[in-house]
Amino acid sequence: MINSLSDIKVVKGAKTRKWRKGQGLGTGNGKTSGKGQKGQGAHAHTKKRGFEGGQMPLARRLPKFGFKNLGGKHFATVDVALLERFEDGAEITETLLIESQIVKKPGDGIKILAKGGTSLTKKLTVKVSACSKSAKAIIEKAGGTFEAVK
Repeated sequence: MINSLSDIKVVKGAKTRKWRKGQGLGTGNGKTSGKGQKGQGAHAHTKKRGFEGGQMPLARRLPKFGFKNLGGKHFATVDVALLERFEDGAEITETLLIESQIVKKPGDGIKILAKGGTSLTKKLTVKVSACSKSAKAIIEKAGGTFEAVK
């Protein structure tokens, strides 16, 4: 029965000493330190990461696709239909959308989209990063306004 941490004993074979290579001929791992004589594997730092023995590496054999725009902006998107849940005359901001859990990861901002030509019945003031032309038309048709923030 173990009553405290001081009572714990190390199990035999659980702790082994680190094998120190190149410590003389008598150790069985001296001189060439288990690397054999000469050749590529005997020399330090000759094989680069991804090296496949002279054959064309996998990273170069596979086809390359697409383009990642490092300067591009990645917006979190919100459908206009989801704004229907807010009260009439409400001011919708990015913080409100995050608090109401409509948006989980805002990224570089939030963009309002009109997916599938939805309609809006409430007059809302929307203040987010971006908005599509069709979503802006739907918001303004309902009597609301859109204002780009940032």
